[in-house]
Formats: sequence, C-alpha cells, structure tokens
Amino acid sequence: MAEVANIAKIPELRKRLLFTVLMLGIYRIGIFVPTPGIDTGELSRLITTGTVFDIFNLFSGGALEQFSIFALGIMPYITSSIIFQLLSVAVPSIHQMQKEEGEAGRHKISQYTRYATVLISLVQGFGLTYGLKSQGIVLPGLGGFSFYLTTVVTLTAGTCFLMWLGEMITERGIGNGISMIIFGGIAARIPGAFRDAWDAKEQFSGLFGFLILILGIAAIIGFIIFMERAQRRIPVQYAKRVVGRKMFGLQSSHLPLKVNSSGVIPPIFASSVILFPATIAQFASGNETLKLVAGMLSGGWVYIVLYVTLIIFFCYFYTAVAFNPVDVSENLKKYGGYVPGIRPGQNTADFIDRILSRITLGGALYLSAICILPQLISQQFGIPSSLAYTFGGTSLLILVGVGMDTLAQVESHLLSRHYEGFLGAKSGGRFRGRSG
Repeated sequence: MAEVANIAKIPELRKRLLFTVLMLGIYRIGIFVPTPGIDTGELSRLITTGTVFDIFNLFSGGALEQFSIFALGIMPYITSSIIFQLLSVAVPSIHQMQKEEGEAGRHKISQYTRYATVLISLVQGFGLTYGLKSQGIVLPGLGGFSFYLTTVVTLTAGTCFLMWLGEMITERGIGNGISMIIFGGIAARIPGAFRDAWDAKEQFSGLFGFLILILGIAAIIGFIIFMERAQRRIPVQYAKRVVGRKMFGLQSSHLPLKVNSSGVIPPIFASSVILFPATIAQFASGNETLKLVAGMLSGGWVYIVLYVTLIIFFCYFYTAVAFNPVDVSENLKKYGGYVPGIRPGQNTADFIDRILSRITLGGALYLSAICILPQLISQQFGIPSSLAYTFGGTSLLILVGVGMDTLAQVESHLLSRHYEGFLGAKSGGRFRGRSG
C-alpha cells in the first residue's frame, strides 16, 4: 500500500489521475443522456436478438442500448484512423507528410482524421437512424426531415465530443485517451454482467457452472498477461568503442521483439470494419440479400473467418508501420552493434524481419483465438451472447492490455521522481507494460 500512497506525493501524477477519472466520469454520465424520439424499450429488445448489436453495444459502453448522445461511440474515429494509416502506406504524399515533415505533418494528418471522423459519423448516424425508423422503433409522429437532422447531428456531436475527450485524456491525463474510453465503457458493464451471470446460472449447470465461469475468466486473464509480456530476445553485441577518454570493451545486450507488438489495436480495428456494414444489413429487413449478409456477419463460420483474417492482417500491418527492421539495423550499425553470426546492414535487417514475421504470426493467432472465444462459448454452452462478449476475449484483452499500459505509465512517473514503484525496491524489478 505504501507504493500506491506514493502516487499522492507527486502533484503532477495526482492531477493527471484525477483529470482522467473526471473525464471518464463525464463520459459515463453522457451514456445516460438519451437522444429524443427513440423507443429505448423496443431498441433494447432488438439489440438482444443479434450478435452484431451485442458487440456494438459493448464498444459503446452501453450507449447504443440507451440510444444516448454517445450511441455511435468512438468507433468512427477509430475507422478514420484506420483509413489514414492505410493511406500513409499506399499514398506517397501522405507517407511523406507523416515521415518527413515531422510534427507539422503529423498534426495535419490528425486534422484530416478529425474531419473524416465527422464525415463517417454523419454517414453512420444517418444509417442508424434510418434503420431504426424502418424497424418502427421511432416514437409515433416522428420521422420527418427535422427528426433525421436532429438525430444525426446529435450523434455526430456526441462522437466529436468523445474524440475531444480522448485527446484531452492523452494530453493531460494517464494512458491513451481513446483506449481509456473503451476501457471505461467495458469496465462499467462488468458488475452488471456478474449479476446477470448469477441470475442466469441455471443455464450453465447452476452454481458449479458459475464457478467454472469465474475460473475460466481468471485463466484467460492470466494467459493474456503472459502473452502480452512474451518476447523473443535477439542477442546483440557491441564492439570496443571510445567515449570521451574512456574505452568500453565488448558488451552484450539483446533486442526484444514482442510476440504481440500491436497490442489490442487489431481486434478493435477488425471489429470497427465489420460492425458498420453488419449493422446496416441487420436493419435493412426488407432486402433478402442484405438479410443474408446480416446473418453471415452476425455469427457463424463466415463471421469467424472474416474476423480472424482481419485480425491477422492488422497485426502484420500495424507491426510493419510501427517497427522498421532497416532502421533498427542501421541504428545498430551506427553504434557498433551487431547480431553474432549475421553481417551488419541489410543481412541484419533481413534476419530481424524474418524473426518478426514468425513471431507476429504467433501473436496474430493468439489474438484470434482470444477474440473468437466468446462466439464459441456462446454456441457450445448456451451462454447468452451478451454475457459471452462481456466476459469474452476481446473485452478482457482490452481491459488487461489498457490496464497494463496505464500502470506502466504510472510506474514511470513514480520512478522518475525516485519513488518506489508497484513492485517495490526489495523486489529489484519494475512493472512492465506491454511495451516491455
């Protein structure tokens, strides 16, 4: 407890934590501010009928179920970020802006990402509103142009506010703001999910099944922590070198390559890509083709194959964007480092790239297995899909991953002020987040 008490001794860290809690509190209050004109009772009934709505509702923190001003959640911003990350690879001008123009270029891309978020929110807001109207969930007497305009603008404004909230948390609080918003929405649903699981325990073998569920959750959390900290260490040696008047002899170190270097980004990106077309197809009940598409994207082997494929793609894509073996090889060569048995330069870059490709495949398969677990559990054991997704792999992965990153950031603040970290001085270690 002494280590936790040290947090209160650092004014900057205390302010950052209080600011983060305040912003998350404002977000949770906004969840219960409804958008006018929607029959929330009928909407809740519709949400429980399809897996797509369960996922959408999970990522929105329950805002879709309430059809609040935050019903679209932060997913439009994530979709916009995906688009510009893909464009940064495919379009040379954007790549140059990101890499060569420095902070000014990244600021421009951030601005374009915000503008795209507004556009995507308008499109998704209209699609969602039109779908609700076609399902008869709008209150009687509503549905004209003014209703569409008010609802779409309200939903778009809610997403823009969440985007601003996330940026403020990143700048003035603790952790990544967008991840913290998703974390807060999922964490707030955990107590209610435990209550629902206890009430529905007869559906999975009574008290014994409930205990098995608890043990399963603990096992999944332990496995996620193990895999998020797993890494392949490439041995590196540094030749003799002179720094000032001192000569340093042969030194040995290692280059850590994480098994899952992309964190929770691939599942979030994959869900964002699938959610919108699946939701629109689910609403379009008058078209048989769209009904078929909605059924395939709401569950079954088509959904699983598509979800796994997208997770693997985003794992490799994000790893390629975040980690450049050529740059690492050049830096090693610049400072006199080399991998034993491998020639410096391009050969070292090829060696690192080969190892990175192999361990990224392992990380992608691990993420895929964790994320499709709720679907399999719901189908095999008859557990309600809402419970399966709340306690399932994707939500636990986000909770554990964001929690580890946040604790690691708090730890760095403590150590920079010469306070003991969460592990304490006697343990001789420090808490490591997913970044190692």
